[in-house]
Amino acid sequence: MERIYLDNAATTTLDKEVLDAMLPYMTTHFGNPSSIYSYGRETRLAVENARKTVARLLGAHPGEVFFTSGGTEANNTAILASLRDLGCKHIITSPIEHHAVLHTVSHYTNDGISHSYVKLLPDGHVDLKNLEEQLANAEVKCLVSLMHANNEMGNLLSMNAVSALCKKYNALFHSDCVQTVGHYPIDLSRIQVDFISAAGHKFHGPKGTGILYVSRELQVKPMIHGGGQERNMRAGTENIYGIVGFAKALELAMSNYEKDSAYIKSLKTYMIEQLLEKIPAVSFNGDYAGSSLYTVLNAAFPLTERSEMLLFNLDINNICVSGGSACSSGANQGSHVINIISGDPNKVAIRFSFCKHNTKEEIDTVIDKLKELL
Repeated sequence: MERIYLDNAATTTLDKEVLDAMLPYMTTHFGNPSSIYSYGRETRLAVENARKTVARLLGAHPGEVFFTSGGTEANNTAILASLRDLGCKHIITSPIEHHAVLHTVSHYTNDGISHSYVKLLPDGHVDLKNLEEQLANAEVKCLVSLMHANNEMGNLLSMNAVSALCKKYNALFHSDCVQTVGHYPIDLSRIQVDFISAAGHKFHGPKGTGILYVSRELQVKPMIHGGGQERNMRAGTENIYGIVGFAKALELAMSNYEKDSAYIKSLKTYMIEQLLEKIPAVSFNGDYAGSSLYTVLNAAFPLTERSEMLLFNLDINNICVSGGSACSSGANQGSHVINIISGDPNKVAIRFSFCKHNTKEEIDTVIDKLKELL
């Protein structure tokens, strides 16, 4: 059986048009952008054109876009800058953030820095009333770090609601948008957010590429010290072909958004219908039919001797899905998100995540295999 890949929240295939855009900068246009001769000027122009493209697509100013190695670096940088450069002494986050945020917050919590978790509603959404209570009672400047979409169950955050609260209480707002940049139109000219993070490989771009958006109203110190790259903010020779690929992937994603999102949403809806029809004992985690990513579905199956090996057995049958985030160095330790939201030891959670290359026929095959394995 050909491999069926339903783990697109972990990573996506590289679009051919993205690869075609990158190839010249792997071969012919190999100059260092810091060099003053023609080879360097060619690649410098490519970087700045990519920056302008990304800024235009996100409703930002080019000076607010910094290229990074991915979402993890961007998250780390935003949190550190808020504490080191912008006077924040308390971080409000949620217990279901990506570990790139949770571990960073934990690392910087010390005698002078504290953190707290916002409460969650039963469906996994952030309790905005509790967030406001925490902000209102804070005695120091706060950073609020909440992801736009949860990578494991798909719940979407109202960024406008959170930004309004942050503005009201003079807090900074950082949002991990790794699962939504490239999947939704995001207009940063209309959202009062201070930092957002994104990663190219989540929307058919290259791995090892990302951006950090920093509002032009903020003055932060260099992320990495050394040369003067990225306007003296991030030292190190630029990943030219990765930057070009990131911009091209975002351009393609946004130009095809209406068609692709409608198709992918239809796949998610179809899988929900088929699971409910063929496996009645199934349930779903998060606000799966409401304010949720159209690319992610987290299903829960009753724990039995057969289902506890479900991930392994699906893999043997060439079906790629996950039980949670793919960012734990290959460790399968269960999902901290599902443990917090569900807390039911008698359920086995499987995340199915879709892209434009998936088909209903693949879903039919997966459903049949689930019936056999369960």
